[in-house]
Amino acid sequence: MRKTLKMLFALMLALSNLVSWPGAVHAEGAKELNLSINTEPPTIDPGLATDSTSGAVIKNVFEGLTGLDPDGKVIEGVAESWEVSEDGKVYTFKLRSDAKWSNGDPVKASDFEFAWKRVLNPETMSQYASILYPIEGAEAYNHGEGEADAVGVKALDDSTLEVKLVNATPYFLELTAFYTYKPVHQATVEANKDWAADAGEDYVTNGAFLLSEWAHNSHYTLEKNPEYWDADNVALDRVNVQIIESETTANNEYEAGNLDYLGAPYGIVALDYIDRYKESGDLDSNPYAAIYWYKVNVTDEVTGNKNIRLALANAIDRKGLVENITKGGQEPALGLVPPAVEGFGEDRGYMKDADFEKAKEYLAKGMEELGIDDPSAITVKISINDSEAHSAIAQYIQEGWARELGINSEIDSTEWQVYLDRLTQLDYQVGRLGWIADFNDAVSFLDMYRTADTGNNDTGWENDEFKALIDKSATISDSAERLDVLKQAEALMMEEMPVIPLYYYTNNSVCKDHVKNMHPDPLGNINLKFVDVEAE
Repeated sequence: MRKTLKMLFALMLALSNLVSWPGAVHAEGAKELNLSINTEPPTIDPGLATDSTSGAVIKNVFEGLTGLDPDGKVIEGVAESWEVSEDGKVYTFKLRSDAKWSNGDPVKASDFEFAWKRVLNPETMSQYASILYPIEGAEAYNHGEGEADAVGVKALDDSTLEVKLVNATPYFLELTAFYTYKPVHQATVEANKDWAADAGEDYVTNGAFLLSEWAHNSHYTLEKNPEYWDADNVALDRVNVQIIESETTANNEYEAGNLDYLGAPYGIVALDYIDRYKESGDLDSNPYAAIYWYKVNVTDEVTGNKNIRLALANAIDRKGLVENITKGGQEPALGLVPPAVEGFGEDRGYMKDADFEKAKEYLAKGMEELGIDDPSAITVKISINDSEAHSAIAQYIQEGWARELGINSEIDSTEWQVYLDRLTQLDYQVGRLGWIADFNDAVSFLDMYRTADTGNNDTGWENDEFKALIDKSATISDSAERLDVLKQAEALMMEEMPVIPLYYYTNNSVCKDHVKNMHPDPLGNINLKFVDVEAE
């Protein structure tokens, strides 16, 4: 009886929060934005984050050396200027004197040096450490084969940071805008291992907003940071973010006027609502550098067979999926790098969509290699995180595999943090994931598979030839030659299929008329610093 009453009370509280969560009424004239996300952020530590839900917080409460404007172009952040050596391998950043932490301390070059070396420290176990590998000595230190002092990042003084790269990296200034490259307040991090566990004084940040409240699994609140160097140009006073797991509920809340925007990462336009928003003219659909794919655990007995993986990949009707299930203008993905990335706008001819005859040929080869006589003896588990959309997609693919290949499949759904942990631990067979480019280059989609232990690989797959191609691409200055090498690397992955591409994303969103500048850039980022609201 006590358990039933507690569950009823929790349900009533959750429902009441949807209409008016704590702090929903504030000072007259304050500019507020009401948003949602569909799950609890797994972490708000920039050195540990790997997902867009965590990134939605981190990108707005921390600022890196550089930032991105609403069009995705590099702009100054904590660094007011920088110089690059003639060979493109040495960057010298000059930090602005008025950049401060939320506790009033100045942001120093040493905060960046500490933060980056912290990410690379093997004991930190950062899944995103590899994104710092362009830096001299970074990979060796991260693998326990080098020293921190050999990493090519050094605070020359409080306002000067020198960075030495292994090779000229044309997108390095985009990297320094990414959340893994954000600084952290050294004294705070060293004093408290749980500094990023909650909102409050211990969560010292340097961005346009502060995390003023975090009611776990309910909501969080961002407030304008008075210590931010450019606070005068931040329009919003407060951003209320409600955690709403149900996509249908979030869309109902938007239609009721309780949310101002829906679109990744701030909620999802539910599949059942897309046609309605299209008809009303409210749906905004923009292609961007992102892909929805199924990762495959190659250490599993069944999915470790290349021919089984190829059978599964070829037995998917992607056109039918995007036309009948997702219905948001997505494009069937027949490669791993989206066409929004320069040089990858055309089909590379790796495979055909819904090539069922080819799929059956691969299946027959795989069954022979595994000593299986009947395809019904094969069961593949499709792992997803809790979501109405992911469930609908998985059911569609499940039905297709049963119909075309005669194999069985099960759908296993878990909450987001548990799901991410299982992927990392290779505790799955086939698992869905979306991937948005960290920077607009093909490497952002390929480099994570460079080795089996590269953070975010999550497949167990590695290939010496593939690694050599990725490494070679980093040394090539000629853009056409580099592009050719990256396409060779993509082709090799498609031959072995440790990742099954499904579709290239469109960023579908709806936004209230009184909200201004709430537009995702080509990488799907929304910098709330540039958003404004007008009186309704």
